Amino acid sequence: MNEDTRSELYAELAAVGPYGTHPGHALITMVEPHPGHEYAYNHWYEDDHYYAGAMAMPWMYAGRRWVATRDLQLLRYPQKSAIAQPVTAGCYLSTYWITAGRYDDHMRWTVAINKRLNRDARVYHHRTHVLTAFQNHEATVYRDGAAGPRDVHALDHPYAGLVLQVVDVDTPERRAPALEWLRTRHLPRRLAGSPASLVTVFSPTPLPGDRMTYVKQVEGVDTRLTLLWFLETDPRQCWDPSFTDLDAAVTESGLGRVELVAPFIPTVPGTDTYVDRLR
Repeated sequence: MNEDTRSELYAELAAVGPYGTHPGHALITMVEPHPGHEYAYNHWYEDDHYYAGAMAMPWMYAGRRWVATRDLQLLRYPQKSAIAQPVTAGCYLSTYWITAGRYDDHMRWTVAINKRLNRDARVYHHRTHVLTAFQNHEATVYRDGAAGPRDVHALDHPYAGLVLQVVDVDTPERRAPALEWLRTRHLPRRLAGSPASLVTVFSPTPLPGDRMTYVKQVEGVDTRLTLLWFLETDPRQCWDPSFTDLDAAVTESGLGRVELVAPFIPTVPGTDTYVDRLR
């Protein structure tokens, strides 16, 4: 018997609302598989969840998975991080772009589909969400101006690495000045001659009250900025001096503090590459 999918509604939905290409929102999720579950977790995410729990959803149009092998984990700082305890926790990072203006539509779908996946035993529970948040796009800063890939291409372009940076400020009123400093002064200066071709800046949004219980509520909704540095070089080849003092630069500005700087490399989809190098 054919299941009623209400397909008659799809034409109506496609005819209304924003449908541009700008990454107005993102899902950024850093996860730690439990010891002994590394291979099973990777298979589940690669074969099922990346698609059924993300890319197949409306308005989520680009995605990429990243991994931090043990040597990359050991480059992270600060040691006392408000994000990861210990700072090495969270060896997998997934990043997704969501169409601008479609956040609410996507969230209604994602909550519903994840409830269904959980009910159908298609959620892998032997993992810890270290940092999982939907985010609003605040700025993109380019190294080469109009040349090179745009932020819309960032998750499809074959970048060799990514650095996740989290900046916290003391009060909500201080976030706007911190963002302006990053956008107009700090990032243009640091990107000049850098192995990173662009940096995207996001601010986290609260998860809905009916989210899945294994994902904790987002912290720092009004006081946090999340930066993604897209690298043309393996981060191990350019870490010092390009990325070793990002915390000092933010502290010296007097506008905030860095709670995490973490390098990653892209996974090789459909394979177990790097799984044996996580511990």
